[in-house]
Amino acid sequence: MVRCQRRADAAPLRFVFLGDYIDRGPDSAGVVRYLMELQSRLGQGMVALKGNHEAMVLDVCDGVSTESYWRSQGGEATLRSYGVARARELPETNLNWLRSLPLSYDDGRRFYVHAGVNPLLPLDAQPERDLIWIREPFLSDRRDYGRLIVHGHTPLESSKPDLRASRLNLDTGAVFGGPLTAALFTARQTEPVSFVQVG
Repeated sequence: MVRCQRRADAAPLRFVFLGDYIDRGPDSAGVVRYLMELQSRLGQGMVALKGNHEAMVLDVCDGVSTESYWRSQGGEATLRSYGVARARELPETNLNWLRSLPLSYDDGRRFYVHAGVNPLLPLDAQPERDLIWIREPFLSDRRDYGRLIVHGHTPLESSKPDLRASRLNLDTGAVFGGPLTAALFTARQTEPVSFVQVG
């Protein structure tokens, strides 16, 4: 964050996070706590989107799916980080925060989302499942959506962001030891002006 703030050179900032704050490392509890505190401090200056891992644990807590699949996808590490044995034992304040996360954010030039969009539907009619899970046909689609779709979810082996005419994939594989990547945008142009990588 500090590097992004430095690059902004005192201009107003808005941070948009693309999801998967849990199940992706040893301290999910710390990541969620940090983001909740940051949102409390920044207010409208921060948007945290829901990813498929947040959706998975909420489905377990709501009885929509069983816990075993979620545990195999990183849920075990999340439970350990919170010091609990089951998803339903996670702190209610944290679960409520996860429930409150929006699925997308549109700044007029870019449409931010966790996984991508269904190319056959307008941006304002996207189902939740596609926004947090889709890969194909989105990744190979070349149509103009009227916005640059900024997404993650599909790790890139190159460890470099993948900028195309209609989309930008920022998942540079941090979960697998790659860098964590941020894109810096301005109100004057749609494409990123630069990238910041950590790790």
